[in-house]
Amino acid sequence: MTNTNVVSKSKQKSIETVAVHGSKGYDPLTGAISYPIYQSATFKHEGLHQSTGYDYARLQNPTREEVENTVAKLENAEFGVAFSTGNAAVTAVLSLFKKGDHVIVSDDLYGGTYRLFEEIYSPYGIEHNFVDTTEIDNILDTIKENTRGIFIETPSNPMMKVTDLKRVVEIAKERNIVVIVDNTFLTPYFFRPIELGADIVVHSGTKYLGGHNDTLAGFVVTNSEKTNERIRFYQKSTGATLAPFDSWLILRGIKTLHVRMEYCQRNAITLAKFLENHPNVTDVFYVGLPNHKGYSIIKEQASGFGAMISFKVKNVSIVEKVLSSVKVITFAESLGGVESLITYPHTQTHSEMPEEFKRKLGLDDHTLRLSVGIEHIDDLLIDLENALG
Repeated sequence: MTNTNVVSKSKQKSIETVAVHGSKGYDPLTGAISYPIYQSATFKHEGLHQSTGYDYARLQNPTREEVENTVAKLENAEFGVAFSTGNAAVTAVLSLFKKGDHVIVSDDLYGGTYRLFEEIYSPYGIEHNFVDTTEIDNILDTIKENTRGIFIETPSNPMMKVTDLKRVVEIAKERNIVVIVDNTFLTPYFFRPIELGADIVVHSGTKYLGGHNDTLAGFVVTNSEKTNERIRFYQKSTGATLAPFDSWLILRGIKTLHVRMEYCQRNAITLAKFLENHPNVTDVFYVGLPNHKGYSIIKEQASGFGAMISFKVKNVSIVEKVLSSVKVITFAESLGGVESLITYPHTQTHSEMPEEFKRKLGLDDHTLRLSVGIEHIDDLLIDLENALG
């Protein structure tokens, strides 16, 4: 599925070109094509009230600034702020709310985000409800007078539920509610929520933006100058900033984002169809399958399906067999790298969710999550076939 969701060429270069060249395209000071790692904690002042624009690396660093601007440009947004992890980025967004505010949250979401809402911010008086946001009536029924935000994962983690973002934005705009979208799974290559009216986009840059399982990063992107100022104030005050070397690693990873996403997706479509027809697999959750409930929404609002698959096996005993038998696919947490990774959400990424909550989502002990990489498809198919038996 080729990416065609690109704004007018007169306004912005194609996303593939932005990915390769970044925000500036090169280092203006030296002409370096690979943007330099400015490994400096502080910067010299020529005199009182004189600054190069960089004073102390917690406030800003040239390498971090370049990756922030690059990610913002990929999302077709004005502002980007880089954090040390995806969780730190989500935490910064939640700092926008105050005691007494209410936030509606996708019920199926990353366990770390669930923990932030449930364990960290609830004691501070920020109210929230976990809601199946794929059903618009659920959102309408949950909105209160003090509702200030709607936080969406689409596709969600790990059950791959798809929310109609256009409809959510319509509802939110009528009520002055902020719409926040975690775009980690599809990336700006396949999906740009800002263009659909979302107010804030968050990323775990650790995943597809970096793409090589070698660094941690998080991003907050917005078109609102006021929101950007508040997020950046939080960033400099708490210090959860992205280091220069990690910023460079993300810049390097982004250069091949479009190539990796296309290849990963191609592999994922083939594997999803294989899993659909395997006798030991009962359910496959991949948004690129035409029988997926959210398929038509993805086709309308995004330009690709991504490479995340969840599936359920017939017996619990098969889970252990798969995880101990895979050779090409690696049993490990995380996702979005060039290597295919398989994980067991029930006891890993979503272990801290109550059992009753997981059962409601359909996240049971039969469920596995697969992040499809760029290995040769035949090797992946053989590996899964051998592991599933």
